[in-house]
Amino acid sequence: KQWYQRRVRGGKLAYLKFENPDIICLQETKCAEADIPEEAKFTGYHRYFNSAEKKGYSGTALYSKVKPLSVTYGINMPEHDSEGRVITAEYSSFYFVGVYVPNAGQKLVRLSYRRKWNEDFLSYCKDLDSKKPVIVAGDLNVAHTEIDLANPKTNTKSSGFTPEEREDFSTWLDSGFVDTFRHFHADVKDAYTFWTYMSNARKRNIGWRIDYFVASERFVKNITANMIRDVVLGSDHCPIMLLVADDSVTDKEQKIGTGTIAVDEKENLTDAQEKED
Repeated sequence: KQWYQRRVRGGKLAYLKFENPDIICLQETKCAEADIPEEAKFTGYHRYFNSAEKKGYSGTALYSKVKPLSVTYGINMPEHDSEGRVITAEYSSFYFVGVYVPNAGQKLVRLSYRRKWNEDFLSYCKDLDSKKPVIVAGDLNVAHTEIDLANPKTNTKSSGFTPEEREDFSTWLDSGFVDTFRHFHADVKDAYTFWTYMSNARKRNIGWRIDYFVASERFVKNITANMIRDVVLGSDHCPIMLLVADDSVTDKEQKIGTGTIAVDEKENLTDAQEKED
């Protein structure tokens, strides 16, 4: 509950109101649905929450202005679905999947589990893609290439940049999916979405790009922009935005946002929680 309250109390929805997205997905909510405060039940949105069985851990949320045709939770695999990591909303022309991918952990203690997750989640996305195009959004906990983090040489054994995790992400992209940020910004450097709270990393822009919009290849023609809102403070992550020209949700260009609920760019929250494994 405190996770939400820190980000929505006292007018701190200014950024969200400014963006006015049609779909919002959040990761690492750490909050049981019964404990979500009224301030986080945003007016004008249908709301969906997937909480972990373990209290104060993981969790995802999805808000949509238009009611989806259907909403499902998890990927239909009990070994993965207890952690509240996936919400899938079906619209007339695409599936939207909000996801918080598990971290391989300190000393890579969950790397083998992470790789099993990668395999099973890809199968889930491919099954959806066989029916209609897919947009996957969220914290994928991997920096795919060396330009996706500030210090690649010293992080080859770090969670999120191991050869195994990068290879698995390449396999995903080789299966008919596109990293939409790189589609528009193939060679852009110093574009990050996560900065550790240590060593003044945010101010020095010593970061990682681990938050993504990944879309079915055949749907990319409907996507007009992918933006990283790195000036928006309030978390160790920043929000990212996707613009989609599609009438499934609105008759205008559709805005999709993902990441921690953030505050006005001139304001910083000093009590934001540390990123968990």
